[in-house]
Amino acid sequence: MTDETSTGIDVSTLYIVPTPIGNLGDITLRAIEVLKQVDIIAAEDTRHTGKLLSHFGITTRTVALHDHNEQQKMEFLIEKLCSGLSVALVSDAGTPLISDPGYHLVSRCRQQNVKVIPLPGPCAVITALSASGLPSDRFTFEGFLPPKTKGRRDKFAQIADDPRTLIFYESPHRILDALNDMLHELGADRQVVLARELTKTFETIHGAPLGELISWLGEDRNRVRGEMVLLVAGHRPNKDDLPLEARKALRLISKDLPLKKAAAITAELFAVKKNALYKWGLENIDE
Repeated sequence: MTDETSTGIDVSTLYIVPTPIGNLGDITLRAIEVLKQVDIIAAEDTRHTGKLLSHFGITTRTVALHDHNEQQKMEFLIEKLCSGLSVALVSDAGTPLISDPGYHLVSRCRQQNVKVIPLPGPCAVITALSASGLPSDRFTFEGFLPPKTKGRRDKFAQIADDPRTLIFYESPHRILDALNDMLHELGADRQVVLARELTKTFETIHGAPLGELISWLGEDRNRVRGEMVLLVAGHRPNKDDLPLEARKALRLISKDLPLKKAAAITAELFAVKKNALYKWGLENIDE
């Protein structure tokens, strides 16, 4: 490994610059130097980023690049990059593009052969995973959960048998509803870790079986405040598990037939035990 400490800025280059997710001390020296030296900083929220820049004495010009204007501003930034200017892309917190704007700009840069240089740095997903105690050799980041109950339950049903550690973002005002929907699909025994306010004063990382976690959150309203990352242990199969496709089929068939009859048909289709399907249906299907 070489010792590379140069902070010179390349012309016609887009820099992807992570910013702190809470503690300002987590910004890297390289990130500060890049933000000082580029010609333009494209920020998700210029007012929010302005506070960070002011703290570090950075006076670089900023332009807004967010979900509602990315298509429009992208062409402006590509033009500037192609003319020889350098641009740093930042989001409000963490690494750009991870549930934040910037994908379209980076994609267009790659298409136009504009150089893209990523800087390593803060990311809530990796920060939470590293301290969760859940397996980190295989994981999947699913971003923000759907806002409605049906969407969330469909999502949890879809990934119920995934063996990887599952990671989600969720907002404080939906966290309890989301966990109850997860309970409906994954059961009370699934291990879940809630990481909130990472790197901030009231940072909390608490793991428990899902049923216990919901009870723990209900004990103190302060526990459902702040930015949240949910980490869910992957599925661990046992010999009594029902196949996902059999459960899906039972849900569908039971909409038109009594549960007992639906279980009998599904059992025959998938060569599983009728009684096990019927018991699962009683516990998981609202009649």
